[in-house]
Amino acid sequence: MNKCPEHIVHYMHEYLDGDISGEHEQELKSHLASCPSCQQHMHELSKVAAFVQSASHISAPNGFVEGVTARLPKETSKVGMKRWFHSHPLLTAAALFMILMSASLFSSYNDDQHFSFTKQPNLVVEGEKVIVPAGEIVKGDLVVKNGDLQIDGEVDGNVTVINGQYMASTANVTGEIEEINQVFDWLWYKIKAGAKDVTSLVDGKEDK
Repeated sequence: MNKCPEHIVHYMHEYLDGDISGEHEQELKSHLASCPSCQQHMHELSKVAAFVQSASHISAPNGFVEGVTARLPKETSKVGMKRWFHSHPLLTAAALFMILMSASLFSSYNDDQHFSFTKQPNLVVEGEKVIVPAGEIVKGDLVVKNGDLQIDGEVDGNVTVINGQYMASTANVTGEIEEINQVFDWLWYKIKAGAKDVTSLVDGKEDK
């Protein structure tokens, strides 16, 4: 993927953030169709994006933005600095994120162990196990956190099981099936999200 155009990676981020243009999306999909390396990278980003959907209630601690601003290096060249942040948003966000939020997020991840799942009318719940009954079709993505998922019917979308077990015998899933049990996958998504915040912060400073 190192030989691929850098803007393809930016298009991946735009797609996952939900603000990609039609032209960029068409170019991204065309490139992914012929590049296994970028397909794998997009697959990994999509996996952690689905993981963190169930942890969206976690917010940055008080003073986070002020802390980020205070730790930004002094600008020697406004144009050069702005270009650097846009070229390395993940690296910048990763460093700031690990300094300011890693301990808090690890604690939040360990404390948040409640069972939850995507609400669908045709699901059956037994204890901490979600069941798609035989003959039923679930329309849309299905995420189960801190519980197990058993599919005897069909799911028209992606399936993600977080801190649980996926069980299926005759399942028919049209999208991707992911099992996520690593806290570092979750942290990676938060780093990616932080990259967008840092870039916006730098743009705001440059415009003043």
